[in-house]
Amino acid sequence: MGQLYLTSKSICLLLYFQYSIIVMSIAISGLESTDQLALQELKNRITEDPLHVMASWNHHSSHFCNWTGVTCSPYNGRVTNLDLSSRQLAGTIPPSIGNLSFLTGIDLANNNFRGEIPQAIGRLLHLQHLNVSYNSCSGKIPTNLTYCKELRALDLQFNELVGKIVDQLSSLSKLYLFKLKRNSLGGGIPRWLGNFSSLEFLDISGNSLQGPIPEDLGRLTKLLVFHVNSNELSGTIPPSILNISSIYYFSVTQNLLHGQLPADVGLTLPNVEVFAGAVNSFTGPIPVSLGNASKLHVIDFSQNKLTGDVPTSFGKLETLVRLNFEANRLGGRGSYEGLKFLDYLTNCTNLMVLSFATNDFRGELPYSITNLSTVLEIFSLGNNRIHGTLPAGIGNLISLTLLGMEGNYLNGSVPEAIGKLEYLERLYLNGNAFSGKIPFSIGNLTRLGTLNLEENRLEGSIPPELGKCKILSTLNLTRNNLIGSIPKEFAGLSSLSISLSLGSNSLTGSLPKEFDQLINLEELDLSQNKLSGEIPSSLSNCLHLERLNISNNLFQGIIPQSLANLKGLAEIDFSRNNLSGKIPEFLGKLSYLRKLDLSFNELEGGVPKEGIFSNTSAISIKGNSKLCGGVPNLHLPECPKAPKDLNSRVWIAVIVPVALLALVLCFCGAYYRLRNSRKSHPWIDGQLAQIPRTTYREIRRATDGFSEDNLVGTGSFGSVYKAHFHGEDTIMAVKVLNLQQRGALRSFLDECRALRNIRHRNLLKIKTACSSIDHQGNDFKCLVFEFMTNGNLHDWLHSENDDQQHQTKKLTFIQRLNIAIDVASALDYLHNHCQTPIVHCDLKPSNILLDEEMSAHVGDFGLATFLLDTSSNSWSHHISAALKGSIGYIPTEYGSGGQVSTLGDVYSFGIVLLELFICKRPTDAIFNESINIHKYVSMSLPEHVMEIVDPSLLLAEEEQNINQDQARRVEECLLSVLEIGLRCSASSPRDRAPIDTILSMLQAIQESFLTRR
Repeated sequence: MGQLYLTSKSICLLLYFQYSIIVMSIAISGLESTDQLALQELKNRITEDPLHVMASWNHHSSHFCNWTGVTCSPYNGRVTNLDLSSRQLAGTIPPSIGNLSFLTGIDLANNNFRGEIPQAIGRLLHLQHLNVSYNSCSGKIPTNLTYCKELRALDLQFNELVGKIVDQLSSLSKLYLFKLKRNSLGGGIPRWLGNFSSLEFLDISGNSLQGPIPEDLGRLTKLLVFHVNSNELSGTIPPSILNISSIYYFSVTQNLLHGQLPADVGLTLPNVEVFAGAVNSFTGPIPVSLGNASKLHVIDFSQNKLTGDVPTSFGKLETLVRLNFEANRLGGRGSYEGLKFLDYLTNCTNLMVLSFATNDFRGELPYSITNLSTVLEIFSLGNNRIHGTLPAGIGNLISLTLLGMEGNYLNGSVPEAIGKLEYLERLYLNGNAFSGKIPFSIGNLTRLGTLNLEENRLEGSIPPELGKCKILSTLNLTRNNLIGSIPKEFAGLSSLSISLSLGSNSLTGSLPKEFDQLINLEELDLSQNKLSGEIPSSLSNCLHLERLNISNNLFQGIIPQSLANLKGLAEIDFSRNNLSGKIPEFLGKLSYLRKLDLSFNELEGGVPKEGIFSNTSAISIKGNSKLCGGVPNLHLPECPKAPKDLNSRVWIAVIVPVALLALVLCFCGAYYRLRNSRKSHPWIDGQLAQIPRTTYREIRRATDGFSEDNLVGTGSFGSVYKAHFHGEDTIMAVKVLNLQQRGALRSFLDECRALRNIRHRNLLKIKTACSSIDHQGNDFKCLVFEFMTNGNLHDWLHSENDDQQHQTKKLTFIQRLNIAIDVASALDYLHNHCQTPIVHCDLKPSNILLDEEMSAHVGDFGLATFLLDTSSNSWSHHISAALKGSIGYIPTEYGSGGQVSTLGDVYSFGIVLLELFICKRPTDAIFNESINIHKYVSMSLPEHVMEIVDPSLLLAEEEQNINQDQARRVEECLLSVLEIGLRCSASSPRDRAPIDTILSMLQAIQESFLTRR
């Protein structure tokens, strides 16, 4: 019986344990179901998924632990990590993410998530890493993050967060990384940050933070990176922070800070590599102790109020790469020993940037500058009080890209040895006392983009060798003693796009006919010379001219009517010449004209009254004794009235009936055209079937009667206007077709057909369309798109806008890479994800538009082609590709009659990719039949990649204060990108990869770059 009892007891225990296991299994299964539902909700919130990441998120085909980006625990099957970084996803983050209660890591970086970061994340008590950087999240920082006490890394940089750094984050005492860079946060820096004893990386730069830097931050004894630049911080730098010996990156640039730098800062920060405080109001001397911080790569305290001498101890910094103290008050007090520090900098063999421009240095330019680092790229001592000569040994600085000695008292000749600086891109010697001739050797500087020799004592003729500088965009030889004629080789530099200034010399002869090649020029100043002849009508080819000054010369003849084509002219000065004839009416119709000086000529006849002529303070016409009429404020005599040929009776009896007859005929003609246009184009409504419609009247009102003030630009088949529609808060773009242009109607239909069914975040979105007649009874057709506030890529790459504005247009490497990925994503959608594949056929920078966030959108589908099956009876599959596209971007096979294909778009994309990173058009003057942009890049890779890269890209990276390792990483990624561009632009289609492969390669570069940044 006892044995039987024990057996029964054992059975009961066994049953109990089995029951417990079943209950636990059900519980775990229920929790797993919770995780699956939370992930499914996240999937439902995804609105764009070009890489089809969510395709694997299907519980019918696989367990959620096998879904892309999901990691589960091997012990309990719960989700522990979610990594969807750099997947091009768009959508919102659902509150249900807070149900993934075992999550330790969330990485959604580099996507397009928008909306608020949900408070429910505060329920993730095990969370250690949260990265939502490089998205478009808005709202405030979630206060419920206070419960995530295990959080080690919080990265919310590059979003649109507002409010302040909430106090609830003070509980996250285990943080080692805290990044809120580039948001719109205000308020002050919280004192409680000083309690984060494990904090190593603090980056709250690029916000609107105010107030002082708290002294409490000095308790962060493990801090490596202190980055608070680009805020509105005031006060002084707390000494306690400058005593954190572990810091290697210190930047307080661009704030409102003041005070003196501690004398011992080089001793208290022994590991510092980057020490930057530019654009503040620091005073006092440069600490001599900085010479003891032997790891320093970058010292940048430009644009402050520092005084005294530059420490010679800088000569001990063997790893120094950048030394910038421009725009301070250094070297004053009448000292002529202020440049002695240059003798010691010859020991800094890694120095690449050296600038002490705009200070108060005096004394003779030391010969020791010829022994500076051979890797020195930027050397600027401009706007000081330095005298002496420029030594011939300057040719030793073989890596120079910028040499700035402007605004000093230098004399002697410009050395011929300057022609050895083959990488020189900008040369500023203006505002000195250089004499002698312009060296012929400057013609060897084939990379030169800016040459400024203004206000010297140079003499002789302009050397024709300057014509070899094929990428020269700015040339200023004003206020010298130059004689002779303008060389035709020089005048034919089509690269001149910013300014050509030859004023205040003694040049003679007429303007070379080659001036019609200056098609990109914005400013032409030939004033105060002895030039003669007529104003050439060919100047009308210089369509980008904004400022034209030929005053104080000997020009004669009439003002050419052809200059009416220069719609962008803002300033004209034709004064003090021998011009004759009438003042042309077109001058009053130049909508951008703000200043007009026609004084002291021999002009005659009536003065126009419209446009600039109605503003007497903006014009000058004195010294022309035969002028009459104009607005009353000019006080000119009335012009003689023309004799009356018809009396009033003839007017009533003849003119009125004729006018009425003409009016009737116009109405009949309009009705007939309208009826016939509707009959002859019945397919128009079909093309617009899925596009919202608007009226001609509404279009006309929104563009203010198609005012030139709203004209954005013109293209092959029409014009684009800014438009503000009633009831809309945003600006639209209206593309009005010029139906008189052959092919315009077909372009309109093709664009409608292409756009009515496609939707992608990187394609220009069509808002509405209009197919009607205008007030004169003519056919009228237009498309209305979203307006891109940052214009097109072409204008960002090439200086065809206002000069000062262009100086600020610097695209960093990652911005350019993001643009390339956006364009590739759009092409991938067109080629591989439309019901019928579409070939764009006209991809080029001017058709790539940039929105407020600098995201790229491909537009202009006027040449788009559908790749239908050969069985289709509406479109032919075998379409000739000849003339499909723009010169320079047309695939080589199209020129020989090849068929349109997606690989043709890949070729155009490759050219755009090369242009994006080297900033050279495929039609630039340096390219010809023997060398094109593809071959130019190919010959430079891999050893000389940094020599062909756009200088403004490198300058933009420099402004990010990157270290040497980061600079090397940029170079590696640049090489990879350009190699992809070469593969895309291969002459044979079989050597090109499809766009989806190219997209994946670019995304891999992007991910690698951001991960190791």
